[in-house]
Amino acid sequence: MATVATHVIEVTEQTFIRDVLERSQSVPVVVDFWAEWCGPCRMLSPILERLAAEYDGAFVLAKIDVDQNPRLSQQFGVQGIPAVKAFRNNQVVNEFTGALPEPQVRQFLETLVPSPADLLVDEGEAFEQQNQVERAIEKYKEALQLKIDHYGAMLKLGRAYLSNNQLDEAVSILERIPPGLPERMEADALLSRLRFQELARGRNEGDLRAEIEADPNDIASRYALAGLLGQQGQHQAAMDEFLQVIQRDRRYDDDGARKAILAILTTLGNDHALTGPYRQKLANALF
Repeated sequence: MATVATHVIEVTEQTFIRDVLERSQSVPVVVDFWAEWCGPCRMLSPILERLAAEYDGAFVLAKIDVDQNPRLSQQFGVQGIPAVKAFRNNQVVNEFTGALPEPQVRQFLETLVPSPADLLVDEGEAFEQQNQVERAIEKYKEALQLKIDHYGAMLKLGRAYLSNNQLDEAVSILERIPPGLPERMEADALLSRLRFQELARGRNEGDLRAEIEADPNDIASRYALAGLLGQQGQHQAAMDEFLQVIQRDRRYDDDGARKAILAILTTLGNDHALTGPYRQKLANALF
């Protein structure tokens, strides 16, 4: 990690254009208006400096002593300190006043630049694209060590575990993503893919169809057939079979058929031709 001094600079009225405005065209510059006598400034400054080192060049921290540079304070309407203003492309794009606690300062920085956890996730994705799954897993784990609720990292770690055939680990991490989040919808799609594999294991389509023909109410065989079709990417046929399961026993396998259809629809996306009609078919079957 970089030292505090690496990405922290002192700025004056004479150097402001070069060190803040011009530099902000290539990297965000966070300006800390402060004074030696200001108690809250002494609380905030160490937080900003530590985060500048942690972010390691993702932004530059520019410190301006308001007593020594009154015209800059006046120009930017600084009425109370500490006052923090973030510059990008010569413009103030975000700001706050007062000594915020570190979690809120991090949230402020995340509006400007990717967090260190985000950067690790990006590295992991690059490794995945190169089929270096083990290294991708390491990066996603490192991201979660920095931010335990980084749901994007959880989703991608679960995906990497699946591709690495670490099924128990995949289920464990994907199920940690809270319901209602976009990442959870994608996680459910991955979990359903795994579930389809489990349902179809050791079964073949011909045998399953023969069992269903002999007994149309054989829910277990119909459910397994739906899973097999889902695993094969035959989405419409799979959803048709899952709908048949719902019509016969809504609660079968802990409402598994409904969950499977929703997962398939999530995989297909809102713009797919099947999504609208099958959302309606599911609603009709349920209500």
